[in-house]
Formats: sequence, structure tokens, C-alpha cells
Amino acid sequence: MPVTITVRAVPDDVRDELAARAARAGQSLQEFLSAELAALASRPSLAEAVLRARRDAAHYPPIGPADLIADLDADRR
Repeated sequence: MPVTITVRAVPDDVRDELAARAARAGQSLQEFLSAELAALASRPSLAEAVLRARRDAAHYPPIGPADLIADLDADRR
């Protein structure tokens, strides 16, 4: 069920820019902001992305400099 969110103290220039973007997209400011918030919520934050990458990396074997050099040498052949 949708909820109402109120954002206070938005600077005039920020509101004007968001309204202009909404108009260019053929949307009301409310439609535009709702879509932007949905897009923002659908992406992981930078901190979440880093945590996921570290968690995924824990399942890979460690790679040292010698391994990298060997792979580069193999690619050159």
C-alpha cells in the first residue's frame, strides 16, 4: 500500500531542477519523484555492493603475483 512521504526544507533551486526534469519526462513532479525513489531503492547502496563483493570474493581461491604473471605469460603464447 502506498504511503505519503514529506520532504521538508528542499532548496528552491533543487525543487526547480526536479520540476524541470519531470516536465521534460512528461510527468508530474510527484510521478517523477516516485519513479526516482523506486529506482534508488532498487539498487544496492555502495556499502551494500562492497559487502556483496567481499562476500563473493571469499569463495574464490587467493591469487598472488606469481599467479598473475603466469596467466599473463600464458596469454602471450
